[in-house]
This record gives sequence, C-alpha cells and structure tokens, in this order.
Amino acid sequence: MKFLCRLLLAGMAVSAGCMMPDQQAFAQPDPDFHIFLCFGQSNMVGQAPIEACDMTVSDRFLMMSPVGCDQHPKHEWSVAVPPLCRCDTKLGPVDYFGRTLLEYLPENVRVGVIVVAVDGTAIDLFHPNKYKAYVRKVYETQSLNYQANQINAYDDRNPLQALLTCAKLAQQDGVIKGVIMHQGETGAHDDDYYWRKSVKEVYQNILKELNLSADSVPFFAGEAVRGDVRNPGQCANANTSIGKLPKVITSPCYVISSEGCSWASDRLHFDAAGYRELGKRYAETYLSEYLGLDLTGVERHETDPLPQNESEIYGINGYRLETLQPGVNLINGKKYLVK
Repeated sequence: MKFLCRLLLAGMAVSAGCMMPDQQAFAQPDPDFHIFLCFGQSNMVGQAPIEACDMTVSDRFLMMSPVGCDQHPKHEWSVAVPPLCRCDTKLGPVDYFGRTLLEYLPENVRVGVIVVAVDGTAIDLFHPNKYKAYVRKVYETQSLNYQANQINAYDDRNPLQALLTCAKLAQQDGVIKGVIMHQGETGAHDDDYYWRKSVKEVYQNILKELNLSADSVPFFAGEAVRGDVRNPGQCANANTSIGKLPKVITSPCYVISSEGCSWASDRLHFDAAGYRELGKRYAETYLSEYLGLDLTGVERHETDPLPQNESEIYGINGYRLETLQPGVNLINGKKYLVK
C-alpha cells in the first residue's frame, strides 16, 4: 500500500546515504483521495447477505481495516470489496455510499472509508470519557457477550482508538472529508437529549484528535428503520432524536432519511436493497447538501452522444474543461453524468 511504499522508499534513501536527518520521508497527502470515517452499531456493521452484484468494486473505492484479515490487511488500503467492517460481517450502507460518490466525482478522485462498529452498542463506546465504563459493563453483563466478542477484535478492546489510529494513518495518504454515523437504536429513544449531547461530544472529540475543522468535515447520521403502518420499525421512535441532531451539532450536520428503505424481517435492520438505498442517500446528501451539487438536474448518459463542440464545459469543482470527463459535467449550464 502507498504509505508502506513510502516507508520502503525512505529506508532505501537512508541506506544509500542520500537523505539528511531532518528530511521528510513522507509525501504530501493526496487532495484527490477523499476519506470518510464511519462508526455506529449493527446497521453500520451491516447485516444483509452479500450478493454477487456487490462483489464488483472499482479500484478507486478503498477501505482501511482496523482489525485485518486475508482480504483486507490491517492498517493498509485495499479495494473495498465487502465486508467492510470486520472479516465476518456482511453488507452495510457504506458499501454503496462509496460507489455512489464515484459515480459523480471526477475520475481522478478516489474514495476511502474506515468502518468501526459493534452490534447493539450505545454511543458511549465511542465517547472519550465514557468508553472505559461502558466496556467494563459489557464484560460484566452476560447478555452483552455478543458485544464483548466484537470489541475483542479491536486493539486494547478499544474501538474508539482503533478508529482514530486508522484515521491518523489515513491522513498521511489523503484528506478526511466527513464523519458518518449509524447509531441510535440503542439510546436515542423517547427524544433523549443525553444521547444527542453524547453524539456531539463524540464528533467533537474525533475532530480534536485529528486536528480537523467542523466546517470542512461534516457529520451525517442515518435514521433507524421506519417500517410502515402495519410493520413499524422496532426502533423507529429513535428517529425523533436523530432528527434533532442538527439542532445540537450546529456545524454542518445532516440526517439521512430511511423512508422507503426496505427492511429485514426483524424490522430492526435493513435488507440488502435497503442498505444500498441508504448508502446512496448518504452519498447524495453529501454531494447535494454539503457540496451544493443539484443532483435533480443531472441527466445520465452512458452511450448517447453529448454536446461538446463549441460548448462551455465545467467539472464538479467549477473548473473549465477542454473535453468531457467521467463524472458530472456542466455543459452550457446543464448537468450531465458522463459514464
């Protein structure tokens, strides 16, 4: 992986005697490598079977695993073939978050994700001042053994630190562009202000530890399964608290609706189609609400000819282009998604 290659090159340079002691061994982070930190509980872990259509992934969509396995070596970038959370997990929303971003972003942009999540966990697992007490409770409570087994996968039984360790490594390679959460089925019920305050503190701690600005690293929270009139989601009442997060987190903060996202038989988790749609909504919210791209005006073209002769063509970043580029192009003021 790239940061390991840099270490090897730096070592070669030192052994050759061509490097001064105070020289920088690392290249500058790639501004076109956009990284997102993802955390939460079971719906962020992913609970849907991985299907054949999920296994084809662009080499521009990468992940860094905090635990490591054959497919995804620990603390290295690898192509984001599911599962993304741990080696034994399933399909989740982040799978299609990354894929959707790449549909719209310029071809030179890569997307990287880091996913740290534990089934059923409260927000306190990720809180800098509360995680120790929460982990202690988990190990002392027999009914939470399933959480203990998952927490054991992370170094020092500390998922929060595992997320931050990967994030600091990732900052050597690219730029962190957002924090994504799916949590609330545990703790957000009955319009719980304590939960919202804790979420804000978790987010602020991530920013502080990584020396990031809230203005440039927005926060995204997804709703729990809504269900319908006949089959309401088991934790649908958590959506009241989730929906009020932007009142507590006053920097850029967005809530991702789960309305219409299909669910599994337990009415607690989404099914594969639901995760794909929810992941797409996370991405489209980032693109439209934060970056300001009007996706409703984008025409998709895969084989149809597009106007380009004597046209004014601009990319998503506002720069003038000489020819059409993969991704969103603004042609004579009209948006086109070029495949």
